[in-house]
Amino acid sequence: MKVKVYNLEGKETGEMNLSDSIFGVKSNPTVVHGVFTAQTNNQREPWADTKSKGEVRGGGKKPWAQKGTGRARHGSIRSPIWKGGGVTFGPLSVRNYKTKINKKTKRLALKMCLSDRARNSALVVVEDFNFAEPKTKLFANFLKVLPVKAKSFLLLTPGKNETVLRMTKNLKAVKTVRAEDLSVMDLLSKSTVLISRAGVETVEKVFNK
Repeated sequence: MKVKVYNLEGKETGEMNLSDSIFGVKSNPTVVHGVFTAQTNNQREPWADTKSKGEVRGGGKKPWAQKGTGRARHGSIRSPIWKGGGVTFGPLSVRNYKTKINKKTKRLALKMCLSDRARNSALVVVEDFNFAEPKTKLFANFLKVLPVKAKSFLLLTPGKNETVLRMTKNLKAVKTVRAEDLSVMDLLSKSTVLISRAGVETVEKVFNK
């Protein structure tokens, strides 16, 4: 598959061949959804925690006599049917939401997402991201001159690029990720992928296994 390559002025400068083993994979929504769900589960933290009747403070004394009061019998105010009592089968912070993801399946889903972006012209390859100055305004202007008009962008850099990170950290529509750390969640969170020639080579090297 061939894609056009642009410079920082938004002008076409040539073409680049993409590996079919990475950018030419047939999509399977079921596989992508399974990996996405597993990754979101693995980021989930169990914060809700309740106390059972054995953990609630107080309630050592019987509220009132067993008989003679005309009221229902109760043994402790810690009972789940009392206000302020324990909770029956409530959520606990020890719950584990971790979901196992097969390595090959995760990589396949990633390739499917990249292929989908490439087929739908949502993958923009740029010569490089060597701006004259590390200013957010320059990057914002660059997004305006791109041939693809989108509301959100996923920027992939080969390795950690401090300059690009500094330029994009205040742009809500842009998320910058190292190409080596790319995930299905990242690809599905933004509509268009921005990547340099070097970034494409890194993706093909890392994930073409």
